[in-house]
Amino acid sequence: MHGLGTIVNAAAIIIGGTVGILIKGGLPKRFEETIFSAVGLAVAFIGLGGALAGFLVLENGAFSTQYTMLMVLSLVLGAVTGEFLNIEKRLDHLGEWTKSKMPKKFAGNTFVDGFVTASTLFCVGAMAIVGSLDDGLTGNFTTLFAKSVLDAISSVLLAASLGFGVAMSAVPLLIYQGGITILAQFVKPYLDAYPSLISQMSCVGSILIFAIGINMIFGKKIKVGNLLPAIFFPILFALLKSVFPSLPI
Repeated sequence: MHGLGTIVNAAAIIIGGTVGILIKGGLPKRFEETIFSAVGLAVAFIGLGGALAGFLVLENGAFSTQYTMLMVLSLVLGAVTGEFLNIEKRLDHLGEWTKSKMPKKFAGNTFVDGFVTASTLFCVGAMAIVGSLDDGLTGNFTTLFAKSVLDAISSVLLAASLGFGVAMSAVPLLIYQGGITILAQFVKPYLDAYPSLISQMSCVGSILIFAIGINMIFGKKIKVGNLLPAIFFPILFALLKSVFPSLPI
């Protein structure tokens, strides 16, 4: 059944977020702060590991980099696009709107932060993209099942610090991953023609996950929401490369 992986993933976030909310009520503030920093540190290393795994290659016994220009251009153009669309602000508004529809006992001061942070974290990354594509192309939801376990654990820890907004991030995840799963069935011939494209998109996504971790540790320093379009610029570059093979991308 196509889409089952995303459904399970969303359910895992809701369950994990609910558990985290129950824990939150019994934790002193200093525990919440330390747990949040620990989760941020873990997220940063997950993102860093994913990025290095994609950009570093071993050649003749030495490491070298690949996709460097693509990474820089994707991030810069993604930032310009994201700022033009003001995605970060729109995500905040979506969080505020969602908060306004919640009972007051659920809509605490950290609702929007929890919603935006969790939505970005769970939707951006290699497993979200690759898992959704696998689900749509072959019906294989193994990757998304593994992601569900990781997201459930993360949602427990995040919700223990940021509350109910974390559980509500299951909604944008359903839309995002479900959309990729549906779209994958229509773009399969194109993906087969560019086997490195998924890897490139995943590498850029891993950099954004690293940025999320930085924000969780040091406060909101990077507008990750406004960098989200960067994930999709490798598609444009793949098209340009097919027309102009000599492009150094």
